[in-house]
Amino acid sequence: MDVREAIRKKRATRQFTEEPVPPTVEEAILNAGRLSQSSKNSQPWQFVLVRNRETLKQLSETGTYAGHLAGADFGVVFVMEGEHNAFDMGQAAAYMQLAAWEEGVGSCIASIYEPEKLKAILGIPEEKHVSIALSFGYPAERPADAPRKTARKSLDELVRRERW
Repeated sequence: MDVREAIRKKRATRQFTEEPVPPTVEEAILNAGRLSQSSKNSQPWQFVLVRNRETLKQLSETGTYAGHLAGADFGVVFVMEGEHNAFDMGQAAAYMQLAAWEEGVGSCIASIYEPEKLKAILGIPEEKHVSIALSFGYPAERPADAPRKTARKSLDELVRRERW
């Protein structure tokens, strides 16, 4: 799959099958995050891979829209060195999601609204910053085959050239 096709077809996946993602695919997804670009090559992230069903259920209760983590084959929690690395964290998340999509694995981002609760569940040190997790698994339905439910804005609506 080429990059443009992946960007055009990728959809958030919130419901997953029971089929496990093979370890080689899981590793490719994690490696995509590792290889993503970061400011000054600082690589301010660490990833906590979670496969345990009970732990995934607990994590799903740390954000208003994080329920999809409970049904995922695995989740990845992004642990950052500081709060000011949101762009770097987003880059790593996007790379992981595109690598997953290429392998037929769906994903969805979860905003963590109770980071202290999540840190306690996973034993993450207090000084670390946690605000997102990703769920991964094989989609229960193929959302890329269905038309988008909401239209995307046109470039003319979004882009100003040279000046405002």
